[in-house]
Amino acid sequence: MKWNLRMVAAQRDIWRPTQLQKAFEQVDFHPSLSKVAALWSSAPVSVRLDDLDKICTALDCTVGDLLQAEPVARTADTDQHERRVAGSHRPPSGVRPIPRRGGRRTLPPN
Repeated sequence: MKWNLRMVAAQRDIWRPTQLQKAFEQVDFHPSLSKVAALWSSAPVSVRLDDLDKICTALDCTVGDLLQAEPVARTADTDQHERRVAGSHRPPSGVRPIPRRGGRRTLPPN
C-alpha cells in the first residue's frame, strides 16, 4: 500500500506536521506530535480504523485518497513453489511426538 497522507495534506494547504495536528484537533482527534510526525514521514505499519476515520474527516478525504494499492512483485521462487499454510502438513495419524529425555515436559493430551 502507498501512504498518500502528505499529498492529501498538501492539497489542503497543510505543509507541516504541526499544521496537520491542528487540523486533527478540529475534529476532536488528539494524537501526540510525535505520532503525527511519524504518520507524516512514513507509511505506518498499522492504523486503527477509528484513527483512519478521524484522519479522513480532518482532511475531508476518503480512505482511497490516503491508501493506494500497489501490486506486489512476485519472485520466481514464489511462482515455482506452492505456498503452504502453517499446520497444513500433518503427520500420519497415530504418530505422537517423542518427549525429550530428562525433560520435565509431558506429552499433550490426544
